[in-house]
Order: sequence, then structure tokens, then C-alpha cells
Amino acid sequence: MRVLGVVTLVSPHGEYGGPVRVAVNQLRELASRGHDVVLAGGCRGFDGRPLAEIEGVPARLFPARTLLPGMGFAGLWSPGLLRGLRSHVREFDVVHVHAARDMVTLPAARLAQRAGIRTVLQTHGMIDESANPLAAPLDAVVTRRALRDATAVTYLTPEERRSLEVVSRAGARLVPLTNGVPAAGDTDQDRPRTEQSEVLYLARLAPRKNPLMFAQAAIELAADFPQTQFRIVGPDEGAAGEVSRLIETSTVGDQVRWEGALAPDATLARMRDAAVYVLPSVNEPYPMSVLEAMSVGLPVIVTKSCGLAAFVAEHRAGAVIDPDPESLRSSIAGFLADPVAAREAGRRGQEAVSRQRSMSAVADELEKLYSPPV
Repeated sequence: MRVLGVVTLVSPHGEYGGPVRVAVNQLRELASRGHDVVLAGGCRGFDGRPLAEIEGVPARLFPARTLLPGMGFAGLWSPGLLRGLRSHVREFDVVHVHAARDMVTLPAARLAQRAGIRTVLQTHGMIDESANPLAAPLDAVVTRRALRDATAVTYLTPEERRSLEVVSRAGARLVPLTNGVPAAGDTDQDRPRTEQSEVLYLARLAPRKNPLMFAQAAIELAADFPQTQFRIVGPDEGAAGEVSRLIETSTVGDQVRWEGALAPDATLARMRDAAVYVLPSVNEPYPMSVLEAMSVGLPVIVTKSCGLAAFVAEHRAGAVIDPDPESLRSSIAGFLADPVAAREAGRRGQEAVSRQRSMSAVADELEKLYSPPV
């Protein structure tokens, strides 16, 4: 089967986050089963020519431009990608679009649909009921038609399904599809313990993800845990200035630090250096970074509005907290004060991910979605 995955943006520092990780993981697993796969998308930030492959997945990347200033990723446009699709979309049996309300993925979906190609849309919680004044006209012109004409539209959570029903006006074929992670190999638990531990925030520095709350908690915990490093890793998306100023005006020195962005293919290795993973963001649909942290044996701390909160709680793989500073401080302190309990939580999470969130299981479901009815 010939499968094309489409994403909004690929960049050296992974600023578009989870959707690209999901697409790459899916395509790698499908390629291992003998399918011909390609990843297409907009790109920016590369020196010289963009990548021809990403973690072994062939890539066709085209420059992304800002069409609507002030709209973030939603304002991006990639005319080269759309031209390429017009010329080559019929080379594929299936086009799997990791769709958002933007001018890259929605036009790509419509091109594939008009060409009669089986089209799967995976929205990652990014197409929901919105009060943005641009959402209603965009939905009327493009979004609703793309959802209704898709072979399938996948959802991660009951909340996402409800939103998609509203946006599509019950016109989409909605199918559950979980996210998975590849087998991670060795974990932090396989290596000798050291006196120094690390608490890691690895995500974009966006206000919704609460990096400032993490930095404040780290500063307040530093004196009680002098052998612990608190590290913030990720590209700026509006909150880095406040985070940097808070750290600079503290007295903790290098114990709390923002390291900047990290290439997506280096995230698992970076997680293996940590003892605890923290993502205090609110309304996070289904964070891949949490699954990746669990896959390498880290206990995780997430908020109650995280789409993985029930999974973490069910398997006692970390802490599910209210999104407030005191809850965050208390949970971090609890794991640091009891490293044995932290390692046990990490072990349980790793086993749960291996059993229930494997890429093999995800690929089984994708092959069913992609196959035409008999």
C-alpha cells in the first residue's frame, strides 16, 4: 500500500510537537510492514535544503509561509506543498492528514478527496468548537467538507469525538484511534543510580503548558533537594521571556535552567537522563511527550484535564494533579523524597505503554482504516 502522511510543519526543533511525532511513528511502523510511505508537509528553520527523510521516513518538505500574521500555526501556508500534491497525489492509495484548522492540512485533505483518494483525517484535538471569529467561516468553507468527505476521521478521547460531531454536524465517520510509541529499548531504570537526579519539563514553552509554574515550583524546591536539577527543554512559544526572567532573578544558580529547543529525534535520549517528567499543561488532548516519558520508565506528573490523566491514574504511573502551584510542588517533592516509589511508578507506566500503546497495535488499526471495503 502507498501511504502519504501530511503534517502542517516540520522544523529542526520540533516546534509543531506531537502531530509530527505521531505521523513519523505511524509511517515508520507501516514501512516496517512493507508499505511504501512518504511524509509531506510545510517546513521552516532548516539551513539549506530541508530533510529528505526523517528517522528513516522519506520526506517531501516545502517552505511554509505566514499567510495570516498573528495566527500562529493556523496562519501558515505552503503553496509548494499544494502544488506538489496536485501533481502527485494520485500516486498514493491513502492520504493520512494530521489535520488542524489551517491553510496547509485542510487544503491538502480537499485536494486528495477531490482526486478520489481514500483520506483519513486525524485531528489531535485541534479541530474543536472554537470562539475564534475565523473558525466559523473556515469551517463553513473547508473544515466541514473535509471532515464529511473523509474515509474516516479519528479521535482520541470522548471529548474530541463530541467536538468533531459538533463541527461536522454529525456528518463525519468517526473512528477511535489511540496514539502509540515505539519500543524504547533501555530505560533510566536499567542504569546505575547516581546521587544527582533531574526533574524534566520537555515541551513547548507556551502559556497553556505552564512552564512558568514549573519554574516557580523548581525554584521553591531547590533548597530542599540540593542534589536535584530542574530542567526546562523546548522551543519558545510565548512564555520563555517570563521563565528566563524568573530564573535569572532567583538565587538557585544552575540548579534550574532552560536549555532551549531540542531536535525531535533526541527527545527519548534526553528523557533517559531524567528521574521525573512533568507536564503541568491544561486541556492537553493527548501529549506524546507523556507517552514517550512513560515508555522509558519515568513517573509522570500531569493535570486532571490532560487526555492521558485517566491512563496515568489507572496504572499508578505518576501523579494527576490540579493545575495549581501547590499541587505541583507537592507531587514533585513526593517523588524526589521517595525515589523507590518513583521508580515503581515509572515501571508500571512503562509496562502499561508496552501492553496498550504499542505501535504494532496502532498499525493494525491503520491497516484496517486504509483498506477499501471488500
